[in-house]
Amino acid sequence: MHSIQRPLDEADGIAPILSEALGGTTHGFFTREGGVSGGIYASLNAGRGSNDDPDAVEENRRRIAARLGVSADCLLTMHQIHSADVLTVAEPFSGRPKADAMVTDRPGIALAALSADCAPVLLADTAAGVVGAAHAGWRGAVAGILEATVSAMTALGARAEDTVAVVGPTIGPASYEVGPQMREVVLAASPDTEDLFTPSARAGHCLFDLPAYAVRRLDAAGVGTVVDLGLDTYADEARFFSYRRACHRGEADYGRLLAAIVKEG
Repeated sequence: MHSIQRPLDEADGIAPILSEALGGTTHGFFTREGGVSGGIYASLNAGRGSNDDPDAVEENRRRIAARLGVSADCLLTMHQIHSADVLTVAEPFSGRPKADAMVTDRPGIALAALSADCAPVLLADTAAGVVGAAHAGWRGAVAGILEATVSAMTALGARAEDTVAVVGPTIGPASYEVGPQMREVVLAASPDTEDLFTPSARAGHCLFDLPAYAVRRLDAAGVGTVVDLGLDTYADEARFFSYRRACHRGEADYGRLLAAIVKEG
């Protein structure tokens, strides 16, 4: 097992990551650029759960689907609830089922994770023809969403050691201040991660390295190659939405980024 840090390959909306390793898939981490939404949602807000103009969101999703080479009804997202629940997808569905990851061995279906600071993770065992997409905030990661995604992929014939996982734009360790209760919960689940917390300027608080935590959970699950893009959603306002940044500004809502992967036919 090995972990790699690598920058985004391109900044125009979709990034092909590790093209050689992920051959046989179409995949990307979309930025906030290239859509039709305005105001705090400018411009490629993909979140149906936001208070953005629904027509703008649907147009943004159509643009994303077209870039991925699928129809809009084959771009699937979930009502994410910070759980360890995984959907195994055999065909496109409507609505927003409650879950935090999806896996499939069927071509032409875009599995997507929405985020705005939490870690979007795309996974593929291209030899087995199995792909997955997961949403991993700290609660979901502690609950085991990443391990559950790997397990669901294995049930479809994937092998963890042959799987590549890419952790996309996530709130970075210099931006993510947390309180003592959250630190206690994480350390109770993962006692060997104390080094991922560093003291912050506020008494009793720490800075937490969420993407590194996701990497460690994936490594512990036996994933063969784990890639952390090292991109901070909070710090890079031009490219990324951030829930925490919106909260600090007192904004009423925030846009959602989208990461997706498609098994090619």
